[in-house]
Amino acid sequence: MKTSNLGHPRIGAHRELKRACEKYWSDRTPLEDLIEMGKSIRKENWKLQQGKGIDLIPSNDFSFYDQVLDTTLMVGAVPERYTNLQTSDNSLLDLYFAMARGLQKQGVDVIAMEMTKWFDTNYHYIVPEFTKDQEFGLLSLKAVEEFKEAKSLGIHTKPVLLGPVTYLLLGKEKEEGFHRLDLLPKLLPVYHSILERLSDAGATWVQFDEPVLATDLSDKGKRAISQVYRGIAETFPNLKTLLAGYFGDYGNNLDTVIELPICALHLDLKKGPDQLDRVLSSSKLNERLSLSLGVIDGRNIWKNDFASSLRLIQQAKRQLGQERTIISPSCSLLHVPYDLGLEKNEKVLSKEIKDWMAFAKEKLEELRSLKKLALSPDFESHQLFLDNVASMQRRRSSGLIHRSMVKQRVGQLDKTDYHRKSPFEKRKVLQESELRLPLFPTTTIGSFPQTKEVRRNRSLFKKGDLNEGQYVEYLKNETKKAISLQNEIGLDVPVHGEFERNDMVEYFGEQLEGFTFTQNGWVQSYGSRCVKPPIIYGDVSRPRPITVFWSSFAQSLTEKPVKGMLTGPVTILQWSFVRDDQPRSSTCEQIALAILDEVLDLEKEGIGIIQVDEPAIREGLPLRKEDWGHYLDWAIGAFRLSTSGAKDSTQIHTHMCYSEFNDIIKGIAGMDADVITIECSRSQMELLDAFHEFDYPNDIGPGVYDIHSPRVPSEEEILKLLQKAGKVLPASKLWVNPDCGLKTRGWEETKNALKVMVSAAQQMRKAVGQP
Repeated sequence: MKTSNLGHPRIGAHRELKRACEKYWSDRTPLEDLIEMGKSIRKENWKLQQGKGIDLIPSNDFSFYDQVLDTTLMVGAVPERYTNLQTSDNSLLDLYFAMARGLQKQGVDVIAMEMTKWFDTNYHYIVPEFTKDQEFGLLSLKAVEEFKEAKSLGIHTKPVLLGPVTYLLLGKEKEEGFHRLDLLPKLLPVYHSILERLSDAGATWVQFDEPVLATDLSDKGKRAISQVYRGIAETFPNLKTLLAGYFGDYGNNLDTVIELPICALHLDLKKGPDQLDRVLSSSKLNERLSLSLGVIDGRNIWKNDFASSLRLIQQAKRQLGQERTIISPSCSLLHVPYDLGLEKNEKVLSKEIKDWMAFAKEKLEELRSLKKLALSPDFESHQLFLDNVASMQRRRSSGLIHRSMVKQRVGQLDKTDYHRKSPFEKRKVLQESELRLPLFPTTTIGSFPQTKEVRRNRSLFKKGDLNEGQYVEYLKNETKKAISLQNEIGLDVPVHGEFERNDMVEYFGEQLEGFTFTQNGWVQSYGSRCVKPPIIYGDVSRPRPITVFWSSFAQSLTEKPVKGMLTGPVTILQWSFVRDDQPRSSTCEQIALAILDEVLDLEKEGIGIIQVDEPAIREGLPLRKEDWGHYLDWAIGAFRLSTSGAKDSTQIHTHMCYSEFNDIIKGIAGMDADVITIECSRSQMELLDAFHEFDYPNDIGPGVYDIHSPRVPSEEEILKLLQKAGKVLPASKLWVNPDCGLKTRGWEETKNALKVMVSAAQQMRKAVGQP
């Protein structure tokens, strides 16, 4: 019996990689320092796993930005606009970062590649771009170099490669006339080249990640899977291949994968616990195939229930034997924090709740414990098992979890609580009369730069070195500056800037009951961007107003309508670690009622525009279409519950991040937000096609510049995007805004970009005859 880890967090226990990358990007440290930090983190991760007795330790799971972009570089699928950046060996990492972030420096001005969500997680990846005559060639040997690097430390690893079918399907065709899977014959030789080098370096196991196997693969996709892994088995008979699908079960792809000539098949038994029965009872099960049992949750922080996991392990062990049984997390541990042991402050995370939890380091220990118990003939009397049973019971019986008033309020809801009083057409007339905005109204998505000074003052306040009065006065001054700047620039709908907020979800969770937090529970979202997800452990309610003071204060500083900024219930749910003892839909309804209370209080204070952000609606969508209906019913319902109590004259906005909307556009329309803002600039307004084809009834603000890139767009660039949008949507429906919040940008670039954006909007008004 073996233990296997599919991947480990890579930002460093104290976000060392984040800081190293940002120092390099701002020219404060040389490339060599960044490279050394990468080596240090990899060594620490490998040594940790070796110390925990993990049998199959991954390599090439580390990334300076994103594993999909790593693969793009490996196979040489560099878009043409970046080819001039390849000037020396040292520039390969700079080329990589330019593809991820764009580059505007020393006469070079190239935009970044598109970014979108990694399946149904809050991790983002850089989308590969393919042309009909796409060529591939081995460009980066990172996978081989990191295998050798671990080997030099005395650690024999299992290299991890993103599978070629998933890689192609995650990309986009940048021209018509072909399907990206048609490129497979050109791509496979590059994979074979890297496998040959890994084999020569002494690799015995290679893990291929094919999470598309948890989706509805077409017949063409299934044939591609067979072609890839039959070809690898034939060409590299001595390499042991572990095929890893995760984020769901194999569904109707099971017959395809179970017949493959692979050595091990990974099963995500947290997302698809019933699939073990299907696999073990299949007449096609290869008698030599090992099963990797993903019994430890790689996406949540709750302690593993040993009794439940051991039932599955023993079931597999009885039929396969212990030699063909591998114990694993459900997916890479990339999605959970590093080390629960770093949580020292019981005022932040109570000892009682901490007892219910496990981070990446603890999950490695759980792997070791499960293996030990699974090999023990009397595991039920083993102290490891008894301690785990006691912990599970303490959680179930805790008085912290259930609140009768919350449950009672949810139980009293009826259909009218999920609908606005009047249809959009009537609401729009009232809102136009109240707000008196021009055509192409300009606004931002909410946040303004969170400078070092803002973060420093927040830290001083939390440490007690700044009293509440001093901190509030500081935040008032920052808000005044933000409102003054927006008035100066000419934005039609200003925002207060969110200087009091550490994170769009964490800030709300801190003020809701049923949530708890960590000091060091950081998780990578994309690149150097890390989030510290709240933990929902019990019933949720709002004891007091959350945002009303700051929105009201900002409104007192300007005659223009200030937009109140809230985070929506689905996003709070998706971007938190959620309790697993009741349906997610029930928890989401509780959060929706808390947000509704905030909406009504903002209205009472005269805030006439309220944005309820739901960037996570699309990411929560199940990976198989047969499950979409149930999810959309409760997710869209939760948004409507949080906003439908608003007056007709109150304009409700929502915002969504990088998402493909074509397949759920009916659900998006069902949200019935008066205005939806979406990220469109990296896709060059492609996302608007779905809204046009559907004849989306409400107003839309397609993002006109990319806030994830440090470059400042030109007015011509924004005008072209707005003109493109104007060809598919009427001027009366169009808003003008950046792609997303401006929290991560600097003030100078923010000011310059917004000036350009406002000027472009003014040009659009002139073009349609409005002064």
